Amino acid sequence: MAALQLPATTSLEEAPALLREIDAALDGAGNGGLTIDASALSHFDTSAIALLLHAQRGANARGIALQVQAVPAKLRELAGLYGVGELLPQGSLPAPTTASATA
Repeated sequence: MAALQLPATTSLEEAPALLREIDAALDGAGNGGLTIDASALSHFDTSAIALLLHAQRGANARGIALQVQAVPAKLRELAGLYGVGELLPQGSLPAPTTASATA
């Protein structure tokens, strides 16, 4: 499976270059699919969601699997706020951790 690391900053300014990187990674992934590592994301806007949705559409069009790993909680929340969390790659958004209540 091919891999792509998202940079720490992913915003509208970086989006065009990242779109090209995602497309190149998808083109080179072959049947093994693509894994996108989002662990470095620390400064992002809705462009990060758009990039992941673009990657999902590209993977679907090529008939390959896409996995997104280590999605930051804030990005998960932003995707939920915009109502697109379910459109991102299956299993890419880990379940939020919740503190257990004690009596």
